[in-house]
Parts: sequence; C-alpha cells; structure tokens
Amino acid sequence: MRHGSLRRRLLLGTFVWIAVAIVVAGWGLRGLFQEHVNQQLQDQLVGQLNQLSAAVNFDASNRLEVQPLTGDARWNTPLSGLYWQVDVLPPDGPAQLGAVRSRSLWDQVLPLPADTAFPGTSRSGYAVLHLQDPQHHELLAVSRPVQLPEAQAPLLRLTVAADQALVAEPIQRFTTMLLAALGSLAAGLLLAVAVQLQLALRPLDVLRQRLTAVRTGAATQLDGQFPDELQPLINEFNHVLGANADIVQRARTQAGNLAHAVHTPLSILGNAAAQENSPLAQLVQEQVATAQRQVDYHLARARAAAAIRATGLRTPVQGPVQALLRTMQRLHAARDVQFEQTGNASDLAFRGEAQDLFEMLGNLLDNAGKWARSRVQLHVERDGVQLCFTVDDDGPGIPADQRQQIFARGQRLDEQRPGAGLGLDIVRELAHTYSGTVSADASPLGGLRMRLCLPAALDDTVQEANAPEPT
Repeated sequence: MRHGSLRRRLLLGTFVWIAVAIVVAGWGLRGLFQEHVNQQLQDQLVGQLNQLSAAVNFDASNRLEVQPLTGDARWNTPLSGLYWQVDVLPPDGPAQLGAVRSRSLWDQVLPLPADTAFPGTSRSGYAVLHLQDPQHHELLAVSRPVQLPEAQAPLLRLTVAADQALVAEPIQRFTTMLLAALGSLAAGLLLAVAVQLQLALRPLDVLRQRLTAVRTGAATQLDGQFPDELQPLINEFNHVLGANADIVQRARTQAGNLAHAVHTPLSILGNAAAQENSPLAQLVQEQVATAQRQVDYHLARARAAAAIRATGLRTPVQGPVQALLRTMQRLHAARDVQFEQTGNASDLAFRGEAQDLFEMLGNLLDNAGKWARSRVQLHVERDGVQLCFTVDDDGPGIPADQRQQIFARGQRLDEQRPGAGLGLDIVRELAHTYSGTVSADASPLGGLRMRLCLPAALDDTVQEANAPEPT
C-alpha cells in the first residue's frame, strides 16, 4: 500500500466500505420488510380465524355447520392459496380432519396432526404453524381450539392458512426496488467520492506543475495559493529554494573573489617579468600565462557546476546571440568576416547561466571567425528537450581524422593562428557539466561545422533576462 496511486487506493477503500455498508443495509432492510409482510399476513389470518370462529355452529340436528365467510372470493376458488378448515377432536377417538373446510381446498385437507394433541397456543389464543400442502407449497397457518357451548359438543380445531407465495411477490418486488435504490445510492456515493478526490488532489497536480516549472527554469519559487494543509510544505520548500539560490550566489561570489585575488599577483608577476629580458623572466611570463589560463579554466568549471545544481535557471537565447554576433563582427572586422544568424530564437531559452552560454557560444564563434574566409553562420533550433547551436564557417575545414583533436586541452592544429588551445576544451567541459554535447563535422559552407547542444528551458514564455554584452 506504500506504492501506486493514492487516488486509486482511496477509491478502492471507499468502494469496499460502501459495498459493505450497502450489503448490510440491504440485508437488514429486506429482512425488516419480509418480517413486516409476514406479520401482516399473520394478522390477516388471525382476523379471518376470528371470523371463522364466529361462523362455526351446530345446527338443530347436532350437525357441525359453518356460515359462509364473506369478503374474499378466494375462499371459493379451488387451490387459490387461502384456506380454512375445521377439525373435530373427540375425546375418545381419532380426529376427524377436514370435517368442514373451504371450497378452495377442494378435495384436500390441511396436513395437521391426526391425534387430539394440540400445538402450543400463545397468549392471544392461537398458534402459528408452518405447513406444507400436497403440492409442496409452504403455508403459514394460524390455529386455535374452540369448545362450543352446546351439550355434547366435541372440541374443534379451527385453522386458517395461506400460501406464502402470496407474500413472495411483494417481497421480490421490494427487493428489486431496494437493489435499484441501493445501487443508485452506491453509484452516487462513488461519483461524489471521485469528484471529491479530484478536487482534493487537484492542489497536488498544481504543485507538480509548479515543481516542473522550477525544475525547468520557468520559475524560481512555488507560486500560487494552496490549501492550509499544503501551505506549510510550500513555505518550507520555497525556503529551501531560496537557501539554495543564496548558496549558489555565494559560491559564485567567492569564485569571483578568488579570481580577482589570484589575477592581481599574477598580473604583477607578469608585468615585472615583462620588464626583464632574461631567461628567468621569460620562464616567469610563460608560467604566469599558464597559471592564468588554469585559473580561468577551473573557475569556469566551478561556476558551471554550481549553476547546474541550482533551480530556476533560465537564459533566453536571442539576446546573447545578437550580442555575441555584434561583438564578433567588431572583433574580426579587419578580415571583413560576416557573422549572421539563421532561424528565429526569440522563443527559445537555455536552462543555465547566461555567463556560461556566453562562454561556450563565444568560443565557438571566435574559433570560427579565426578560420573563416568571409562568412560565419549561426543557426539556433529546438530539438526535443535540447537547444542546439550550429556554427558553420567557410574556412579550410579540418580532416575527419583530426576533428576530435581540437577538443584536446592545449591542442592547436595551426600554431600560426592566435590562441592558447583552451577555448574548445572549455566549451566541451562546460557542455558536459550541463549534460550537453559538442561535436565537429564538415560544413555545407566548405569549412567546419560545430554543433553545441544544451538543455532547453521547457517553458519559453517568460521574459528575457538582462545579460550584459561581452567586451
């Protein structure tokens, strides 16, 4: 029960309890109704027994006679299910069963004991019997002993019986109506519970959507109104998100402070060594440059690692792309290299830091500008959950067997070109930090194609962030 759907478990538990309650209620109501109908039949038979008692008499010739009973035509209808019978129980002989009986019995008699023994009589003066006629029909009967005042009158046993099938039909009809009513009640209760669960669990669906927005970078906190039971959880989660953002910001600040603290002595050492022309001074300059590159490289990785662990990161793409294209146009103006963009990226966003996007995309564009003859083309597109940047140039290109070498740290295929061989390695490391990829291939323009794929922010409708242009 600790796994699976909460809605399904609640519905199943509610269905079980409703089913048990409906079955118990149905069984109880049917039993009460059946008892009521049987009691009504018994009361009716007692009334008819009283009527029969008043109709019994001995005539002038000392013969037993019964005045015709009125009010119910079934007394005269053979095997109608409603019968009366008068038995004579002499004290010194066998009982005379059915001495007088209703026409509805035709040639049959009620199966009462043939001896003079009489079943126990209640305080009301009659006994309730359950009989079975020759057709094996269940009968409900009431019987009482009657001693007429005439001299030498024997003891009489008066019995009125009715086929219990007479009450079976109303009980069956009531059962059918009861099942329909209880079934409708159960269906209505289940529907009400389903609607109630839908309304009660809807805040959880909203919470899931808000969490997805935070995860994808569309929001920085869980916004909206939630029920009182969920609001403390929302407040605590927003507090955690705020604390996480503060930790990331402090890490970035400390990384910047470290970079500034290290750059200053390195700059002093580099400037001091530049004033000398000795081998030691040249060695110091080389090591200072190497240390500077190492600091920049590892700080970029640390910044990206801290950013990727943060939530709510979102960088719209169009602004940084246009800023980088303008910067590269100025940077490579002496060679008259044209930088252009294809495709509309106004509704696309990168799930990460703007500085890292500038770092990766700037290195790719700068590398293409160094090798291009006259043209660099940038295309941005959404590919599923990824955002892909394709940079093409019309330069000489790179042979297929050497394309992976350009990502090696410090690797330069042409020592005549400016650079330290770290830019593409930084791009690869930053891309891997964001679970992205970067690859090299042949370009339709004749040169090299670099394709950078990074995680995309899934909600592309928020406002663009203000990102500074690189200098």
